[in-house]
Amino acid sequence: MVCGVNYQFWKVRMKIFVESIDKGIWDAIKNSPFVPMLENDKVISKKPWSQWTEHESKKAQYDCVAKNIITSALSFDEFFRVSQCESAKEMWGTLEVTHEGTNDVKRARKHALIQEYEMFRMQKGETIVEVQKRFTHIVNHLMSLGKMFEKEELNIKIFKCLDRSWQPTAISESKDLTSMTTASLFGKFREHELEMNRLNVQESEDKHVRNNALKATEQKNYQETQ
Repeated sequence: MVCGVNYQFWKVRMKIFVESIDKGIWDAIKNSPFVPMLENDKVISKKPWSQWTEHESKKAQYDCVAKNIITSALSFDEFFRVSQCESAKEMWGTLEVTHEGTNDVKRARKHALIQEYEMFRMQKGETIVEVQKRFTHIVNHLMSLGKMFEKEELNIKIFKCLDRSWQPTAISESKDLTSMTTASLFGKFREHELEMNRLNVQESEDKHVRNNALKATEQKNYQETQ
């Protein structure tokens, strides 16, 4: 169900869900409902429902299906925001303005997010998974506001945001920035991080074993001298 805090998530999921059913339904949401028209002596008017072809009926029905899908995925309060809308496009637009604001508000948010993107850096003690979560959140919000990114641009940005300890690894993973997805790149860093953690645990355990062995030897030597 959509609410203010999860609207962006809801919006993306709804688009994927609607398109998986029929792209014609999504077209009705974005480009208004299809209305069969009739031309008679160069005068264009709405075609009587009784004269609709099977194909026209199917296309016109997309708007009804879209309205049903949207309203079924809304909370009680959100439903009443759009209950008087006449088309799925109007419903979608009402929800966008409610949760994203007007075009001026969107532009302001976009500029703020661009600045946040440009200033993005890995924080001290942060894991790769945490970096990926924050980075993806910013990028996805920017893309929803119309900002486009090339794969290479995003990958280079990821390299630049990592702290110094990751630089040797970053260089080794920078062979094909144009085709590698950010998910694949973060996946490679995650593999490296897991391996480093495994080695750190192993080194800690080995050190603990050596310390215990040393203590046992020292205790034995002490006992022998008594």
